[in-house]
Amino acid sequence: MANLPPITPVLLCGGSGTRLWPLSRKSYPKQFAPFLGKESLFQEAARRVSGDVFAAPLAVTGDGFRFIVAEQLDHCEVRPAGILIEPEGRNTAPAAAAAALHLAETDPGALMLLVPADHAIPDAQAFRDAVMTGAVAADQGQIVTFGIQPTRAETGYGWLEAGAETHPGVNALERFIEKPDAAKAETLFADDRYLWNAGLFLTRADTLIAAFEAHAPDILDATRAAMQAAKTDLGFLRIDPDLWGQVRAESIDYAVMEQAKNVSLVRFASGWSDLGSWEAVWQESPRDADGNAMAGLSTAIDCENTLLRSESNEIELVGIGLKNVVAVAMRDAVLVADLTDSQSVRRAVDTLNARGAKQAVQLPVDHRPWGWFETLILADRFQVKRIHVHPGAALSLQSHVHRSEHWIVVAGTAKVTVDDEVRLLTENQSVYIPLGAVHRMENPGKVPMVLIEVQTGTYLGEDDIIRYEDIYARS
Repeated sequence: MANLPPITPVLLCGGSGTRLWPLSRKSYPKQFAPFLGKESLFQEAARRVSGDVFAAPLAVTGDGFRFIVAEQLDHCEVRPAGILIEPEGRNTAPAAAAAALHLAETDPGALMLLVPADHAIPDAQAFRDAVMTGAVAADQGQIVTFGIQPTRAETGYGWLEAGAETHPGVNALERFIEKPDAAKAETLFADDRYLWNAGLFLTRADTLIAAFEAHAPDILDATRAAMQAAKTDLGFLRIDPDLWGQVRAESIDYAVMEQAKNVSLVRFASGWSDLGSWEAVWQESPRDADGNAMAGLSTAIDCENTLLRSESNEIELVGIGLKNVVAVAMRDAVLVADLTDSQSVRRAVDTLNARGAKQAVQLPVDHRPWGWFETLILADRFQVKRIHVHPGAALSLQSHVHRSEHWIVVAGTAKVTVDDEVRLLTENQSVYIPLGAVHRMENPGKVPMVLIEVQTGTYLGEDDIIRYEDIYARS
């Protein structure tokens, strides 16, 4: 073990799942939300793969999430080796190939651990131990996956069949098994050879590249071209969008793993969930004697096996006489569903999308590189927002064609530019931004700055912005 190189975690965090709506939305998907604790699933994943045997992580994410990734890593004091920006999601195979090519530029033999950043693994040390169990086999040219000891006859996961032991604690992988029907799942569950497929892989960068060369050369070649044309942007590595668009979208299981002959597995029996439904969140949450899991301002009266979550400090969620129900309340949307049918949430999102409801994709809080804002009131010809600006952050220098604005500082200090005038505003002070004025707000202090913005005008959309200067390089 002492002679093994450090393992580089590759945090795959570009997905935009909808099965945990309304808390998970396209604008802020589940990996960045706190489902089981104070930190997000992404932050928990980053901490899980930190320590002496791990190198700094490499994150692969989408363009819209790049600053969220950087901010959340900073908050949990994890310094990444790099953040790769996918111009668009192409599934896990291209993301894995991009990470392998990036690592191989400096060390072809680098050990890499592909980690979906939206899974729940309560026992972090047990997971690290499992990774180290597979490290020798991975360093010797195996692709090591991790088979989860099943706790039920699950039809929502793929399964793995374990073969003979090849290294201490490592078995050959006989085959991947697609998501089974209920009868087949019962058969698999009854046989200890069969394990859940967690989609976690440990391998050398050059081993994975060779597997792509053998089984998915078109994905590798197209990814290599896009990576060779990648450009550095504010500390991110932005993959070329035109060439990336030519990469075939495919999962790494289908593209490589199901065909490769050098795949092994390590058993993991210390708890795992992909949190693919609200029922899964309920299963992983602390529950009372009646099986009720609650979060936020929630109260259960005469309820059984129910999940109640209030995601607003202004909403009291009360369940009375509920059984096997999930209820999630947010300021702009409420979900109530049978707990065992929470997989159908995606259909509800599709329905909202078809109706043009913004709640389908957009959280009430809109996260930006400089902080966040939320709309408190939106009416005909006026809008009221609360704006939170991080210490040292600044909005772009901009103007509007259709609206004027009033800013009232309610916490911290704002440095305000309006045309040629620059001044500091403190709590309870305000400024008027006329229509067409070139303006900017900054937080020069060491604590968050909060202001209330009142917009008035004929059009109040977020696209009514002309940017002249932006430290975050947004167009």
